[in-house]
Amino acid sequence: MRGESGKPDARPPEDGLIVSSAHLVSPRSAEMSEFEFGLIVAGNAFHRWIVHCMSAAGLKDLMPLDVLVLHHVTHRARDKRLADICFIINVEDTHLINYSLKKLQHLGVVASRKSGKEVTYAATELGHQHIERYREIRESCLIDALKADDGLNRDIGELARLLRLLSGIYDQAARSAASL
Repeated sequence: MRGESGKPDARPPEDGLIVSSAHLVSPRSAEMSEFEFGLIVAGNAFHRWIVHCMSAAGLKDLMPLDVLVLHHVTHRARDKRLADICFIINVEDTHLINYSLKKLQHLGVVASRKSGKEVTYAATELGHQHIERYREIRESCLIDALKADDGLNRDIGELARLLRLLSGIYDQAARSAASL
C-alpha cells in the first residue's frame, strides 16, 4: 500500500479494517494488522481491569504485572521459582518479576522460602484472602456481564487456543528479528 510518492500510504485500509498502524498493513494479511490493533486495545483493557479488580479486592497501587505475578504465585498452591514465574508469564526480564515479588512481599501477600541456593515464592494467607475476594469480584463484574453460555464459552476457548498459537508465532518472529 504505497502512495504516489512511493512512501507507505497513510490512508486507512479501504475494506473497513480498523488498525492502529495503516503503514504496516500487508496486502498478504491485512487481518493481522486488525488483529494487532484489537490485541493492543484488549491488552490495555485487560490490564486496566485486573488492576481495578485487585484494587476493589483490597490491594491498591499494583501494576498489571504485580497482579499477574500474585495470581501465578497463588496458582495450584505450589511454591514457584523466579525462573518458573518468568517462563509461565512469558517475561524475559527477571528484574521485572523480581521487583514485583519484592513489592508483593512488602505488602505481606507473598512469602519467600530458601532451600539451599534455591528461593521459592508462595502466597501468604493474606494473599489468598485477596485472591479469593478478587475471584468474587471477577464473578460478579466480568463473568456475570458475559452472561456466558456454552456457545460463548466455546468461542472464548477457541480464541484462547488461537492466542496461544499466535504467541508462539510472535515468539519465533522475535527470535528471527533478533538474529538480523
